Amino acid sequence: MNAGGIRLRGAGPRMPAAGLRQIAPLLRQARYEVLPTRSAEEAVLESVPRDVVITVTASPTKGLEPTLGLTERLTAGGFRVVPHLSARLVRDAGHLDEIVGRLTAIGVEDVFVPAGDADPPAGEFSSALDVLEHLARLGSPFSRVGITGYPETHPKIEDDVTVQAMWDKRRHATYIVSNLCFEPATLRQWIARIRKRGVTLPLMLGLAGPVDRTKLVQMAARIGMADSARFAAGHSSALVRLSTPGAYQPERLLAKLGSTLAAPASLVTGLHIFTFNQVQQSELWRQRLLAQLPPQPPPQPRS
Repeated sequence: MNAGGIRLRGAGPRMPAAGLRQIAPLLRQARYEVLPTRSAEEAVLESVPRDVVITVTASPTKGLEPTLGLTERLTAGGFRVVPHLSARLVRDAGHLDEIVGRLTAIGVEDVFVPAGDADPPAGEFSSALDVLEHLARLGSPFSRVGITGYPETHPKIEDDVTVQAMWDKRRHATYIVSNLCFEPATLRQWIARIRKRGVTLPLMLGLAGPVDRTKLVQMAARIGMADSARFAAGHSSALVRLSTPGAYQPERLLAKLGSTLAAPASLVTGLHIFTFNQVQQSELWRQRLLAQLPPQPPPQPRS
């Protein structure tokens, strides 16, 4: 049984030893993205060790309140939580000030700021940069701020624009989270490209967890037709790969990317795992991989 209370059964995923050693630090620095539902809250509390960071998404149809509420409850449960502050769901400066006050009051130090998919926006903020600049005017109340990176073409934004946006936002952010991508070559080229452009923020690799296709369909329905349609518009290849039996195993993608992820020039510091609320399954997968590693030697006493 692991630290989160999950019993490890079966052979589980296997990776070549060399590749596993390369990505071991990233597995230890993995964090889980969840949708703000009651089932996700229960799964996190029951299945995830308290040293694993949880990120909570925001729904364009339900607004930021479910995100903030779940952040408060999981924080009270002993987790470090990273809420998504989707810019297009923030009504105005006063609303953002209220959100900041609410989060800092419970000790939140890390937020993720995407533009979001609300169309039209709820108010005066239409881009992540708008929110980032307002946070700067408030004295940068969060010590860690994440922004989105797009390895694959965004459905509405040209590639050069997304890279330029990272450059524009770099002054206000402390790390990047890459969006879902299933092609090792695309990821390698994108990482090299943003580093060549001078974007030096640490990168958390966005990775789909070991998703069961039946539960994925159920989750899409639970999110709501509008939300799932927006997700499908930007991730059609992702949905195909996730919903085809045997087509996707996260450890295979990591094995193919091992040398790139381990290269110091890549500045990849962890995994951002999209769980689609299959939290227990994702943690079981991670623990099985970690269990294949040789034990870490104890630290040597200083002379």
